[in-house]
Amino acid sequence: MENYIIVGIVLVLIVTAIFRVKKHFKSGGCCGSGGNTIRSRKTLSAPKLGEKTLVIEGMHCENCEIRVENALNRLEDVACKVSLRKKTATVSYSAEVSDDLLKTTVERMGYRVVEIR
Repeated sequence: MENYIIVGIVLVLIVTAIFRVKKHFKSGGCCGSGGNTIRSRKTLSAPKLGEKTLVIEGMHCENCEIRVENALNRLEDVACKVSLRKKTATVSYSAEVSDDLLKTTVERMGYRVVEIR
């Protein structure tokens, strides 16, 4: 009986790992893009109104970092800097930006926003 429980747990872990890897590559995640992504630097054209920090899961390499940064920098009145090491995106804004918009933008790229502070 104990062997069946152990085998069941191991199978659940393996299946979960397979689905996560499959999702990662399906969404065009870091390793699937080939590392050709060019970082677009952006500065605010108006005075900075505030700053938010997003904690992001799912970034695995510099290409992930660049993809998230570029996606957030495409938003109007937003300038972003992403840190792969800290797994954060620091978003400066010159006009109010909703947490939902920031979260949706990142999650559309295939990553997960854990917290916004």
